[in-house]
Amino acid sequence: MSTEATETAPALPSAPAEALSSAQLEAWTALVALLATLPTALDNQLKRDAGMNLYEYHVLAALSSAPGRVLPMTDLALSAQGSASRLSHAVTRLERAGWVERVSCTEAGRRTSALLTSAGAARLRAVADGHLREVRRLVVDALTPEQLAQLGGAARTIVEKTDPDVAATLCGAPYVDPSAPVC
Repeated sequence: MSTEATETAPALPSAPAEALSSAQLEAWTALVALLATLPTALDNQLKRDAGMNLYEYHVLAALSSAPGRVLPMTDLALSAQGSASRLSHAVTRLERAGWVERVSCTEAGRRTSALLTSAGAARLRAVADGHLREVRRLVVDALTPEQLAQLGGAARTIVEKTDPDVAATLCGAPYVDPSAPVC
């Protein structure tokens, strides 16, 4: 192995990680189960009742909250919390349904933006009630107000560690780069 490769390789931990206590393991196992089951349950409800998946719903919701219902694709990917590739595939499906259009955004330096169409806004309004009912059933109404506040606080703390850019979007409206021109 060359000296250069040794210098750039990440440092290995000097000691093994401390084992989780039984209480920590119980909490971790519950979190993993939540992360595996909640998105699937919400996705299934939207597919069954609305003909779209949870990610597509988030794309439409992010666009509906944006000025002029339009966002550059890079900003939309951050708002919807997906990769550029995943967003591109979702926007293609949403375009075929007539709910989104890709538009050129020359003001933003030859970028492509996504625009929520009137049909897309109507579709989002039509499916939002069912989605909200499921969110309430599975999470909001299942917890006390104190538990919900604790869950939200814990989730924000973890997201700050996993993705600070996403954490910055959690205070309200989906992420919109204030310096980016809107088409």
